[in-house]
Amino acid sequence: MVNLNRIREDLRNQLETDSSLHSVEVRADTLDEALADAAVQLETKVANLEYEIIERGSNGFLGLAKKIWVVRVYQNPDTVKKVIAKQADMPESVHEELGHTEEVNRDGVFYIHNFGSNVYLKVVPPVGSGSLVQLNDVLLALKRPDIKSLDEAAVATCVEKGTDGEYAEVAIFDHNASADATFVIEISPDEMEASIIATSPYPQGAEISAEAITAALQTQGVVVGVDTEKIAAFVDSPVYNVPYVVAEGVKPVDGRDAYIAYNFETDRSKLRVKEAANGQVNFKELNLIQNVVKGQPLAQKMPAERGKNGKTLFGKFLESKNGKDIPLPLGKNVSVDIDGSTIIADTNGQVLLVGNKINVEPIMEVDGVSIKTGNIKFLGTVIVKGNVDDGFEIKASGNIEVYGTVGSCKLEADGDIIVSLGIMGRDTGTITAGKSLWAKFIQNTSVEVKEFVIVTDSIVNSHVIANRKILLQGKRAQIIGGHLFATEEIVAKAIGSMGGGSETILEVGYDPLAKRQLDQQVETQTALVKELDEVEVNIQTLENNKKIRRVLSQEKEESLLQLQTRKNEILDENEKLTNSIHELQKYLRDLKVIGRVSASGTVYAGVKIFVRDVKDEIRTDVKNVTFYYENGFVRRGKYEAPNLEDVKRVPDGYSTN
Repeated sequence: MVNLNRIREDLRNQLETDSSLHSVEVRADTLDEALADAAVQLETKVANLEYEIIERGSNGFLGLAKKIWVVRVYQNPDTVKKVIAKQADMPESVHEELGHTEEVNRDGVFYIHNFGSNVYLKVVPPVGSGSLVQLNDVLLALKRPDIKSLDEAAVATCVEKGTDGEYAEVAIFDHNASADATFVIEISPDEMEASIIATSPYPQGAEISAEAITAALQTQGVVVGVDTEKIAAFVDSPVYNVPYVVAEGVKPVDGRDAYIAYNFETDRSKLRVKEAANGQVNFKELNLIQNVVKGQPLAQKMPAERGKNGKTLFGKFLESKNGKDIPLPLGKNVSVDIDGSTIIADTNGQVLLVGNKINVEPIMEVDGVSIKTGNIKFLGTVIVKGNVDDGFEIKASGNIEVYGTVGSCKLEADGDIIVSLGIMGRDTGTITAGKSLWAKFIQNTSVEVKEFVIVTDSIVNSHVIANRKILLQGKRAQIIGGHLFATEEIVAKAIGSMGGGSETILEVGYDPLAKRQLDQQVETQTALVKELDEVEVNIQTLENNKKIRRVLSQEKEESLLQLQTRKNEILDENEKLTNSIHELQKYLRDLKVIGRVSASGTVYAGVKIFVRDVKDEIRTDVKNVTFYYENGFVRRGKYEAPNLEDVKRVPDGYSTN
């Protein structure tokens, strides 16, 4: 039956358990690391921990927008109860040696001491599979000539039930007061430590009781820090002729200074080369750039803590120092979140600690891209003051500007790409720009841009796609070999080469990306139709077998069901592809842009020009000409110069001044 007393007892037990729990707050990259750190701080095993998540961490995407875990960890209450039960009667030295919550086995022990004129017994029960205290052993120890009036029944009760950590009177002994043990209290000069120095009793002398020590401390005026556990341990196992600490003052604890918890690696020397799953190291992936996105938390100021004041043994107040506050290390392109303590990025870019201040740099400058830098992936604009060596990559969410040359590389930018000298792709280099490309020359390279390709010298044996225009404007301004696509216009001084040589094909008047998408979808649909024919043949075969035999094996029934399901999937996919193909075809037919190809110099024989899918193959050299579409044919007219605004076009963020 549950009554008020039972509820009170349960609440008291719960309070005792809760008060014995110690918690720590830890921050780490992963939950496992946080628990491992907490286990070290709480001096226990991870299996003995419980936790609550304050802030859930995240790995982000490709290491970006990464969040750390913040966890409050404490010991499992059941584990704490077991430890308290097992260690309740252990000497302090045993507690210190254990230092953990592992289960131990300990035999029961008993202590017999003379206090005043009486003999007292204390029985400590065993732990785990330890041995019980035996009544005969206790009685044998009490069979002394100086003991009289032994209460054997009381002894038996103590051995059977224990004494709850207290001493129980069981006999009277022949006491000689002049032979009693003596002790003195010594107070340290700073009034923070009280020790007893005891002398051992002579035969028939009484030992020192806990009450005597406590009374002596009170007489000395000690009111703070009396350690009853140490006093009890001394009474159980007396230490004579050496100082034994029984009381300690409360030392003041200065508050911890405020500090900054960084969410990125502040020591760049600790950034390591990436390893593949097989353990191999790719020295092109040096992992030296710490990219962040706008709004990403970069660091948090942990506030200063108030100090904890202390007291001497006599209750004298000891003042502590509060922790010192520090300013937030705000640099460029960062700000403080609404909580007033978290520093966040104001833009995409690279996070750096410069002069103890956090900066986000939207522009990254390097002397060159080589084995020293590795590949570059950057959320912002990349400026290369030298060359980009063969085999390396640059990916940027902004622009890419290269003052030197670009070899057989992969450059990919969401914005413009500017190459001051030239691009020599050696048939493997690729350039992709979300806007336009500027270069002195392009050789043996695949190029794809959403707007303009503007070149001052030549394009040689390259595959170039521009969703708007390809403009060559220099003294040579020559296109030799390769396949060039532009939706609106291709302009050069010379196209092709004398005597033929490499095949030169120019196409204008349609969206090259849409046409490529159309070709891919047509190819996919052709493969689906072929698969559909095979599936229908297999279905027909199985259904005919079922009609003849009236039943199919379970395996063939499952195969038939799978084939019918796949047929329905193919029909659905084919219908979607058909609709998409029709839309792309209509878009390309309705394209209002009338493409043209213009050459202020010579278009050499052998060049093939397509305007809106209509072909004009040059059989004899022509000069000062513009090719355009009219009434289903490619016409040739007098050379028309490109739009002046296009000629003066500069990359975003640049000026012609």
